[in-house]
Amino acid sequence: MGHLVANNAGWTRKRRRGEQAGSRTIILLLVLLLGLAACGLWFYTSTRRGAAGAGVDTGGTPASLLSDSTKAVLDRLNSPLEIRFYALLDPGTVPGSLTAFADRIGQLLAGYQQEAGGKIKVTNFNAQSNPNAKAATADGITVFNLDKGEACYLGVTLVLNGRKETLPHLSPEWEQALEADVTRAIIRLLDGALPTTVPTAVSQINTAAVQEVRSLITDLAAVSVQQGKEILRDAALKDFTAAARKMQKQVKEAEQRLTQARNGGTDAEQQAAMKYLQQVQAEQTEKLKEIAARSKAQIDTFQQLKAAPH
Repeated sequence: MGHLVANNAGWTRKRRRGEQAGSRTIILLLVLLLGLAACGLWFYTSTRRGAAGAGVDTGGTPASLLSDSTKAVLDRLNSPLEIRFYALLDPGTVPGSLTAFADRIGQLLAGYQQEAGGKIKVTNFNAQSNPNAKAATADGITVFNLDKGEACYLGVTLVLNGRKETLPHLSPEWEQALEADVTRAIIRLLDGALPTTVPTAVSQINTAAVQEVRSLITDLAAVSVQQGKEILRDAALKDFTAAARKMQKQVKEAEQRLTQARNGGTDAEQQAAMKYLQQVQAEQTEKLKEIAARSKAQIDTFQQLKAAPH
């Protein structure tokens, strides 16, 4: 009997030691697993931080996020390209989402400048002023917001070897296509022929432009070239504003129609509303392009008249 008790007691001690050892093993395993989990979390967090930091250049310039196809196009540049970015927005009436969109456009264009290695210069026009509005008008940028507040401009002009391409009105709805649009504009500039020289003889000057210039500047001899340009640009800005006001109502109605279609219309109705809005915007763009082209013709004609022998 005593032998059995002793055996039982020994077995009990062994079982307790085994349980204690098992408990220690479980604890060690838990500690090990927790350690591995912590290491994994640290690695994951570090990787995420590294991935996030990869888009930012420590020198303060945004790292290029351009596609390979865009980079291949930029490699073709063999002369300086100027990009003029107009973000003239009225802070009192323009929504914050549009301002944020303009910031993203600026970052994208900064990527073009960085990737081109000195062959692209981006000039930002972001302060609302009469000179900047005139510059936007001269480049054919579409004016908007006239029904709500100050005239606003959001567009891009690219100039290469005397040729010009303009994206007159940038919209958040087409943000995904923005890089492709800018790159295609650069391709058109690269593939296009250089402009022909404008003849300087008065007999070869656009007669319609001559009449327009003389109606705006009655005494050509009394004004300098710079003064004449300012007069003609002021006239173009007035034409832009008047045309934009007339078309603003139609654009607003088209936007409301699109919003209503998106809030409960069928797919066909949404597509029709979108197509109508695009048509209205295209007509507005073409009208403003006509004004810009006429203004340029007037200025060119004025300079030729001033330089021609009398």
